[in-house]
Amino acid sequence: MSRKYRFTVSDKALNDQQRKAYDENGYVLVKNIFPHTLLDEFSCYFDDVCAGKVVTTSRMVKDPQLKKLGVTGKKAIFKLQDFLNDDSLFRYTTFQPLLDVVESIIGPDIVAVNSMLINKPPDTHPDDSRYPIHQDLHYLPFRPINATVASWTAMEPIGKEHGCLFTFPGSHKKGNLYPHDYSQGTSNPLFHGVISTIEDPRTYVTMDKGDTMFFHPLLLHGSGPNMTSESRKVISCHFSSTDSYFIDVRGTSQEGIMKEMVDYMNGWVEDYMMIWKLKSRHVSGKKGSFMDLKCHL
Repeated sequence: MSRKYRFTVSDKALNDQQRKAYDENGYVLVKNIFPHTLLDEFSCYFDDVCAGKVVTTSRMVKDPQLKKLGVTGKKAIFKLQDFLNDDSLFRYTTFQPLLDVVESIIGPDIVAVNSMLINKPPDTHPDDSRYPIHQDLHYLPFRPINATVASWTAMEPIGKEHGCLFTFPGSHKKGNLYPHDYSQGTSNPLFHGVISTIEDPRTYVTMDKGDTMFFHPLLLHGSGPNMTSESRKVISCHFSSTDSYFIDVRGTSQEGIMKEMVDYMNGWVEDYMMIWKLKSRHVSGKKGSFMDLKCHL
């Protein structure tokens, strides 16, 4: 018997309408998952890290464009990357209502594979904070594709003026991973974007504090510039099945990002799969083979 839904596996935390939305659109917005008090703790922790009051195991990423413009302090910190070994922020990935939705999409055996708290700055330069159209799978060297999902949680209200996410509903169903490169629709060298021109209609996803968007790794999406005077915070993670397997990206459109990540490690870690092991942490169910770094060549 064929499955009713192609891109979700159970109704543990998603009803039929939500599962249909994820199937048809490539994403589902679940309202008010996180209590504001917990998000406020994350926000205060970020402020303390930026002020040097606490030391984090996360990687602090500064925006090179803002540095050129002389911006300092909290507004110059673009994100805290890879917070899975930071006890304060790791609580995001183990928050049960979040994991229940993730389980509905990819199953009960879950590893967190990529994490970040994003502090989108005010647009101090034309299009500086715009994130071009991209697919998250561009960065992820493991499969099967449907066994990975992103969560993206608003730490404060996010409207179009703040640079909310926009999506191209249904683009995940095409099954295409587009080639990506730098400087596609933005002046910021931090961002990769698809090379192709995407003419499909886009949908802007506005969110209230505590809302979480879950989306497929092939979904085309991006975000506009933050045209307000304040930074815009979200906290996000990718989750994958612990039975996911690594692929060899050499000779594919993902080879470039592999070389960048290896070069960034500056000889400390040269094995690409080991880099991803360091960026990952088991969060639920059985551990599976993912952390064994088995590669399907």
